[in-house]
Amino acid sequence: MLDKALIYDVLTESLSTGGDFAEIFVENNLKNNISMVNGIVEKSLSGIDYGVGIRVFDGYNAVYVYTNDTSRENLLQVARNASIAVKKNQITKVLNFLNYEYENINKIKMLPSDVEKKRKVEIMRIASNAAFQYDSCITETTINYADSTQDVLIANSEGVFVTDRRVRTRLAMEAIASSETEKQSGFWGPGASMGFELFDKIDVTEYAKDAARSAVTMLKAKFCPSGTMPVIIDNGFGGVIFHEACGHSLEATAVAKKASVFTDKMGQQIASSCVSAVDDGTLSNEWGTLNVDDEGTKTQRNLLIENGILKSYLVDKLNGKKMNMKSTGSSRRESYRYAPTSRMNNTFILDGKDNKEDIIANTENGLYAKYMGGGSVNPGTGDFNFSVREAYLIKNGKIGEPVRGATLIGKGSEVLMNIDKVANNLSQAQGMCGSVSGSIPTNVGQPLIRVKQLTVGGRG
Repeated sequence: MLDKALIYDVLTESLSTGGDFAEIFVENNLKNNISMVNGIVEKSLSGIDYGVGIRVFDGYNAVYVYTNDTSRENLLQVARNASIAVKKNQITKVLNFLNYEYENINKIKMLPSDVEKKRKVEIMRIASNAAFQYDSCITETTINYADSTQDVLIANSEGVFVTDRRVRTRLAMEAIASSETEKQSGFWGPGASMGFELFDKIDVTEYAKDAARSAVTMLKAKFCPSGTMPVIIDNGFGGVIFHEACGHSLEATAVAKKASVFTDKMGQQIASSCVSAVDDGTLSNEWGTLNVDDEGTKTQRNLLIENGILKSYLVDKLNGKKMNMKSTGSSRRESYRYAPTSRMNNTFILDGKDNKEDIIANTENGLYAKYMGGGSVNPGTGDFNFSVREAYLIKNGKIGEPVRGATLIGKGSEVLMNIDKVANNLSQAQGMCGSVSGSIPTNVGQPLIRVKQLTVGGRG
């Protein structure tokens, strides 16, 4: 991607007037996106995103610059500008690059770039037809296909020099059910750090039919009642609440600035004793998995919470300096246009000891949130508000009638303490996570859990 000698010169120039650390990030990302509405392709975009980011540290201060002009003259000038911006008296020497070896976690069998667009469209049309055939109430389908092959090179003044290839493929399926006065949607978006072989492993028809079923069910449902009640949140994408209301607050991005409710809580109880959670960047072919993070550090399995006790934060290099902690392989960025910072990979609550059926049977009345939707959270306070895409009332220990328009309102730290049951059916789901270093692919996940008291917003 770039010559080793040029990279060495760029790093040296970055430290020419001061600074104690310099890093270069080179990216070549081949992207393909196809959008289909009602079985007709409306948009197809392909392209390459190529550029270089240079970062320089001076103590706790950092300067980040980027360019897509990778000529020697321009790169040295950009590096010089970054060096001037952090201006310091003592010049740091660039170390010789070290041999960096790792085992490729994400084995790829079929590069998406080797697959004809016609085959991709066929998969999309299968999903659209399956949703339409489910019920006459389905009036619209939107299918989005995306793949990317991102090649990166990361080097720094401490001797790191590593390359990595990240391949991802995803199919997002939305079905809309309509009546004369109402519309409801259902959604599935399976994806993985895989090539086109993803579609040998998933049943697109079943995913699309389930999205349609969810839309039709909610179209015919009554409005959800409001109040404080026990809430059972199903596995898979139900983990989005933990991701948003807790996960972001465990990132050093917030912790180092003391802008997190979990700052200085290491070793303390922050959740119910039945809750243990991890962030794992090493799970083979999972959506948020990386061989190395965007600072060139090998990813790892980070135990965040063990039996309710806070065990670790997610730490990047710069914030780690501020916190006197080592990187946990959690530094990520959307592209070379963003400086990296601590982010999640695959974040989930671990299996508990209870059975799903027993938890439901032992809940006299409450709400069953089968599929979660989107929401918002304040990392500093943990306050959140999430919509429930598909929900049911629980009556006398049984899942009853469906209800729509439900929202879950609360505070992450309180919800963690109020989880009193954790099932043994862990599942993960895929999403895109946005923060200061851009939008990145992450897995969320959990087994079914019960929150003994949670505020439910509704119109019923």
